[in-house]
Amino acid sequence: MLELNVELGERSYPIFIGDNLLRDSERLGSFLGQNRPVIVTNETIAPLYLDILINTLHEHQPLVFVMPDGEQFKTLQWFERLNAFLLEHHCGRDTCLLALGGGVIGDLTGFVAACYQRGIDFIQIPTTLLSQVDSSVGGKTAVNHPLGKNMIGAFYQPQAVFIDNRVLNTLPSKEFAAGMAEVVKYGLIYDADLFARLEQHSDEIKAQHPQLLPQVIHRCCEIKAQIVAQDEKEAGLRALLNLGHTFGHAIEAHMGYGQWLHGEAVAAGMVLAAKLAVMRGWLSEQELTRIVTLLVNYDLPTSAPEQMSCQDFIAHMRKDKKNKAGRIRFILPTAFGRCELIDDVSEAELDTLFSR
Repeated sequence: MLELNVELGERSYPIFIGDNLLRDSERLGSFLGQNRPVIVTNETIAPLYLDILINTLHEHQPLVFVMPDGEQFKTLQWFERLNAFLLEHHCGRDTCLLALGGGVIGDLTGFVAACYQRGIDFIQIPTTLLSQVDSSVGGKTAVNHPLGKNMIGAFYQPQAVFIDNRVLNTLPSKEFAAGMAEVVKYGLIYDADLFARLEQHSDEIKAQHPQLLPQVIHRCCEIKAQIVAQDEKEAGLRALLNLGHTFGHAIEAHMGYGQWLHGEAVAAGMVLAAKLAVMRGWLSEQELTRIVTLLVNYDLPTSAPEQMSCQDFIAHMRKDKKNKAGRIRFILPTAFGRCELIDDVSEAELDTLFSR
């Protein structure tokens, strides 16, 4: 088993990566203590892994809340429903929520944990590659609004993250590919060696090599933990983790949440960011080709939706959380393993970008 920590003082917590962690009653139980567990999951994950987790925690007599599966359900309505469930079952501050699912479950459960009775414990048990390498780590919790993705939320850290390698065995290939977009992102923003390893071992990683894939997941979590430890609330450095997300969130919002998977939108967004970097002379055409080729090798889209115009993008990007003083801010790669945050992109530059 692999283990690392997110170092945030009194809010520090461990990340465990290994096989059959869903069955580790001793380790899971140690984070529950006397707390009352409530498992939050969705209709896709429940038939696969809910009974395993219930059996693991049977001594704690967990409650279960099951919601529909999909980004379109990460809303204030389902936030309210989970809060109502907790109230109906007389859950107090000694409750611990267990987020058993992907990014939607983790984000919504964490936001409820941050707000219910002004804060209760929660544990992340991510079941998608994307949530394992990204959304389960770092304490970003939120729900979507029709006018913007993740616009209503809080920074709230979990007690622990349990990444069970075995759950990826049932992950659809399309979801696995979406997770790889975030993995590629880490290579671009922070670790050129990771990017090269993703190029060299794409077949083994796609086949979920039992040693290689957990090491890749560990490296991604390690990078994010290091960044979050330095900038928990995205005052500066952490914003670099949003490479591809300014464009990607615009795609998700415009196309309708759930029409494009988050990772798919981020992949297309990374290509747009790289093209913008090429236009500025920060990346070469050859480097852009490497990025596009790698994303294609992991079965990801590399073009924005044809029906989206430059003005469509701008309208959505004006609502991005990174913006300051009304200026849209972008993360652009300047080399493999290095990115910069900029706010001086003109509409004319964007017009040129989308006409390429």
